[in-house]
Amino acid sequence: MKVPLLDLKPQYMQLKAELDAEIAEIVSSQMFILGPKVEAFECACASYCQAKHALAVSSGSDALIIALMNEGIGEGDEVITTPYTFFATAGAIHRVGARPVFVDIEPVSFNLDVAKVRDAITPRTRAIIPVHLYGQCANMGPIMELARKYNLVVIEDAAQSIGAQCDGHVAGSTGDYGCLSFYPSKNLSAFGDAGAVTVQDDAKFEKLHCMRNHGMAPRYYHKYVGGNFRMDALQAAVLNIKLKYLDQWTAKRQANAAKYNELLAGVEGLTLPQQAPWCTRHVFNQYILRIHGGKRQKVWDGFKAEGIGCDVYYPLPLHLQECFANLGYKAGDFPESEAAAQETLAIPIYPDLSDEQIAFVASTIRKLLS
Repeated sequence: MKVPLLDLKPQYMQLKAELDAEIAEIVSSQMFILGPKVEAFECACASYCQAKHALAVSSGSDALIIALMNEGIGEGDEVITTPYTFFATAGAIHRVGARPVFVDIEPVSFNLDVAKVRDAITPRTRAIIPVHLYGQCANMGPIMELARKYNLVVIEDAAQSIGAQCDGHVAGSTGDYGCLSFYPSKNLSAFGDAGAVTVQDDAKFEKLHCMRNHGMAPRYYHKYVGGNFRMDALQAAVLNIKLKYLDQWTAKRQANAAKYNELLAGVEGLTLPQQAPWCTRHVFNQYILRIHGGKRQKVWDGFKAEGIGCDVYYPLPLHLQECFANLGYKAGDFPESEAAAQETLAIPIYPDLSDEQIAFVASTIRKLLS
């Protein structure tokens, strides 16, 4: 039985008539950049994320960059974040000229260990970027307390966690900014690269809106040096349709996770995903196993032989990446991140998985670890 890590074709076939009609309308209008489709998505996205404003942008990576630029963060500044995340988080910090300062994760949610953040704050610290990894939120309450105490900007990297909740608050609604990604593999996916920034403050939003289009307001008059961070109308149209179905897809992911939890309970050498106590809604962008005793490669090889998709997020933490060697970190500096990189494996969790596929994946794991 073939079980891909992700298969978007069933989702497309379910929505094909709606999507094709929207795409045809845009092609006929020849209005491809920004415009009413983008504005409609911004309103819907803001409402869904419990934010006053949402700015549609070109990607999740650009969402992080524009948020940092909006705060004037750059040369000589430090930004605290996690070394166990996708590269874009630290890459955005570096690209604006600031220095990434890493803090280790806690092993339950794989998110920032808030108890260690305080020790990383220096007079040069300007911001904290907590990452809501794998579909559940970082512990935002104490992060916000620290940020307010030290006058720091908080930029939530919610690229993997649209709709997740921390103590009842939706991801992207608590910090100064929330950054979303709609890359095709995400829970809410576009037909290419796309992202959004959520924000509660009117003044911050007005500047963001200007920064998105080369800092231009009005046309050909540039108040800031911004960038080309515009969302295509095509992506907004796709997202407008898909957003209506997101909660039912999330419920299916949660149900799939519950089935895995039941079928894999008690397997020796295996730790299943755990929901952190502050996380009141986990949206399972990924379902991440921890495989102990050096047996991850055995499971990987066994999955490939059986036609089951899997992946490792992330095999080398950011503090050990070659491009960040100048930061001076070394192996052993962040043991929890390094352990997660060695032990974790993502298995299929997408909404269109069948019960038979889930049972096959679970039985294969049991067989490989018996």
